[in-house]
Amino acid sequence: MNAPKVIVAGLGDSGLLTAIHLAKHADVVGVSSKPGLVSGQELGSRLGRPEEWSRNYWLDFGQYRGLDTVRTVHASLTATDLDAKTVTWVEDGESVTEAFDALVISTGVTNGFWRSPALQSTDEVAADIASHHDRVARSARVMVVGGGAAAVSTAANIALRWPEKRVDLYFPGDRALPQHHPRTWKTVRRRLLDAGVTLHPGHRAVVPHDFHCDRITSGAVRWQTEQATSTADAIIWAIGRVRPNSGWLPSEVLDVDGFVRVNRYLQLPEHPAVFAVGDVAASDPLRGSARNRADKLVARNVMSVLNGRRPHSYHPRRRRWGSVLGVQPDGLQVFAPNGRATRIPRWSTDRVLQPLVVRRGIYGGVRDTPRSSGQPS
Repeated sequence: MNAPKVIVAGLGDSGLLTAIHLAKHADVVGVSSKPGLVSGQELGSRLGRPEEWSRNYWLDFGQYRGLDTVRTVHASLTATDLDAKTVTWVEDGESVTEAFDALVISTGVTNGFWRSPALQSTDEVAADIASHHDRVARSARVMVVGGGAAAVSTAANIALRWPEKRVDLYFPGDRALPQHHPRTWKTVRRRLLDAGVTLHPGHRAVVPHDFHCDRITSGAVRWQTEQATSTADAIIWAIGRVRPNSGWLPSEVLDVDGFVRVNRYLQLPEHPAVFAVGDVAASDPLRGSARNRADKLVARNVMSVLNGRRPHSYHPRRRRWGSVLGVQPDGLQVFAPNGRATRIPRWSTDRVLQPLVVRRGIYGGVRDTPRSSGQPS
């Protein structure tokens, strides 16, 4: 009996892990607009220390042992017929339509210049990373606009990488990280100040409606909250103006904001063999399936449905949790949902966490270089 065919649409952080789990049980096809994982995580590290960031967050698909049996397709998704169970994409200029037994939608969101659905080659990804780093490196004064984890991490990492720069963080509320526990902000605030970041609470920027934060700008920023205009050589917009990458899907499966409607099983209510996971899924107010290891749940639910078994429910968290600033010279600080922090020493992140827990445990093995033709797995 042939294994069921599962198409995983989008191989970002969530889709990649889902494909790895499914590959043990199904014939998996993964479709990605990038030639490998180009993670949306750790923007600050990507801008400040791109070589270090690339070792963990930009990897060729051929480096993942768990994808050895997965057919990865470098293409742009264009359409799907959920009733006919087909997905259409453009690959090398040709339109391709392929049937599926189950579909996992994990195409994520567009969020600034660091998370885009554009079809890119390896050279184009490398050029983007280098140009954004160089842009910040050349700037004496850097302004970060936004109050979420991406903004906070960016301000901290730039200040730590270039202590001579003036780094300002502007956010609209009394505190940043409003979706985290207040204890988290209290700890992170102290670290920002120690790094030399100047904090500007209560500043809500005037942002043109058609500006999608897709580039680093310079010049002046005006404030809806009526403070004096601020200026900087490099302005990084991390204001959470996300757009779901769902234009290839029929509108009837989307909510009013374009996110994919799912039930408690992360399943499309009208299409039991179709699931969504990650930032594109309207799973809960925080869209937390992207950060709470729902990839394993979705993979299990796909196989349950295909085999006539009952799927399992997704239980979202009420607060953001995890690392905020990423790995620093003194290690990694991880925040629980209650805001309490655990520190992992730097030697442990380098020798234990990344090679054993992440690469071997979570991803099932990661090679230092891509698997070549004829190379044993």
